[in-house]
Amino acid sequence: MGLSAASRRAGFILAFAVILVYGWMAVRGPQGLQALLEKHREIRQLEEQNAATARENERRKQRIQRLQTSTSEQEMEIRKQLKLLRPGETTFILPDAPKENAAPAEVPTQP
Repeated sequence: MGLSAASRRAGFILAFAVILVYGWMAVRGPQGLQALLEKHREIRQLEEQNAATARENERRKQRIQRLQTSTSEQEMEIRKQLKLLRPGETTFILPDAPKENAAPAEVPTQP
């Protein structure tokens, strides 16, 4: 009761076809290689955001520490917030720099 060579060959071809389709779906399907690469890119981006946030938190902690311990830092911050000047000091207020991405003024052309 052995299987014939033709039916064995058909079984191998069917098994190979199933493996091939499964492999193609694993690479190209919605959960495939592209999705995996996108997830890795997203993870890298979030890690960079976390690192930037951690640096900002550390900078703010140092600023708070300086404000708690340094009277000159406290005075400077109070003067900045309340826009106070010492006698004899002068403040210069400069206009904002023009934006680089602003549309250039149109120049009339002569006919």
